[in-house]
Parts: sequence; C-alpha cells; structure tokens
Amino acid sequence: MEVAIAIGADPASVYSATAPLPPQIDEILFAGWLRKSKVPMVKAKTIDLEVPAEAEFVLEGYANAGELRREGPFGDHTGYYSLPDDYPVFHLKAITRRRNPIYLTTIVGKPPMEDYYIGKATERLFLPLLRLVLPEVVDMNMPMEGVFHNLLIVSIDKSYPGQPQKVMNGIWGLMLMMLTKTIIVVDADVDVHNVSDVIWRVTNNVDPKRDFLISEGPLDALDHSSPVPHFGSKLGIDATRKSPADGHNRPWPGDVVMSDDVKKRVDEKLKRLGIPGLG
Repeated sequence: MEVAIAIGADPASVYSATAPLPPQIDEILFAGWLRKSKVPMVKAKTIDLEVPAEAEFVLEGYANAGELRREGPFGDHTGYYSLPDDYPVFHLKAITRRRNPIYLTTIVGKPPMEDYYIGKATERLFLPLLRLVLPEVVDMNMPMEGVFHNLLIVSIDKSYPGQPQKVMNGIWGLMLMMLTKTIIVVDADVDVHNVSDVIWRVTNNVDPKRDFLISEGPLDALDHSSPVPHFGSKLGIDATRKSPADGHNRPWPGDVVMSDDVKKRVDEKLKRLGIPGLG
C-alpha cells in the first residue's frame, strides 16, 4: 500500500489529521470545510497519491500489510513512557520539501502541553455532533489530567431514571469516544469546566453501589493499566441528583446558596469597612 506522510501542512489539514472523524469522512475534505476553501493538492513524485501542496516536508513510500516491527518506549502525551509494541513498517522511497522548510512538531509530556489545547479544540468542535446523538447533553469537559481519553465530564438535562447510564453507554458506543475510561455525569446546572465543583458533587452525591457502572470495552493503545493491551474495564459515575424515581426515598438537600439580598448587605458592610466585596 502506497503511503505519503505530510509534515507541516496548513493548520486546518494538520488539525484534521487529529480529528475523530467517522471512517467515511476524508480528513482533507474536513480540512477544506474548516478553511472554507479546498486544500491545494499536488501529485507525489514517486507514488500514485496526491499530497497537500503547502506541506513543508512529504515522505513518500509504502507499507506492507501484516509487516510489523517493535518500537518504543517513547515519552507520550499521557505523561508516561509508552510500552514497547509492534507497529506497521513504513518503507521510505523519497523525501520532498519546500526550499526553506520548517519542521512542525509538538512537545508532549505531563499535561498541560501543546497537544492538550488541540484536544480542547476537538472537544468544542464536536460537542454539537455529540448532542445530535445524545440531545440531553448540555456540555462536556475533558480535563487535562485525563489526557483526553481517561476522563470525560458531561452534564445532562435529566428527566428520567437511568438516563445517566444511557448517556454513558451511548458515549462508549461513539467512534473514538469508545476509548473513554471514566465518565462522570452531572446535572445541567453544574459547570463541567469547574473541576473542583464536579469533584464536590461526586463525593457528596454518589452512593458507589448504586451509582458506579462498571463496563468493559476498547481502551487507548497507550493505556498501561489494563491487564491486556487495547481492552479493559471502564467506570461510569452518576453524580446527578436522585429522587424516588431513582429508588432514592430520602429527601435530597438543596445547595447552600447565599441569596442576592444577603450578598448585597454583606457587600455594603464590607464597603463601609474598606474591604473589597464579593462581586
């Protein structure tokens, strides 16, 4: 199989190579949609493929089906060194480049690094697509500590019992979201980007026996914790409010919230004392 590797293409094409697209959506097509114009392509020199015309370098060659070679360990975006494993072999035939090329790369390691911000862009771009499949989803956050695939926090507009578990299983059935190891589901009024608030909800709202869902399925190739490569267990945590419909027959307390009137009176007293108010 002929293969071309473009290094340092235009930003839309570089990003598209990282995007979790469905198999039937071509990355160059997606890049053209992002840049609102087609991506200029040219014929490769030694293989029958087209490559991005704006690339800094192009490596041309081929790969043979089933030919693998051991590589690693490498420092990776998880913050750990990847375990050695077998990967396809690329046979290099030619290198083409611009006159004064710039080698584009990212530095990875313990987050936050450059790749975290690329992942955050993906989170924002693909939220509307997730909501097409799971319309009860309000927002989502992939915190940097979760290195993309290890932790997803999602808020939902909950209207029936079992809905958080339905959302968990729905996410695990969506393309590369299947690799998510831990999913935390909270109510719609919780700011998923406030990790401190989310942890507070989890530690207060969760009964582990009732609210932990253990599942199994595919895991990221870089997950070193699973007993076997690429497969292991996953955890779903339902941190939403519970009602009798959920089998919870005790009263559910409200959040401690300072009223606007109290805030105003406190601000006035602080102002008289020359202390900055609460805002």
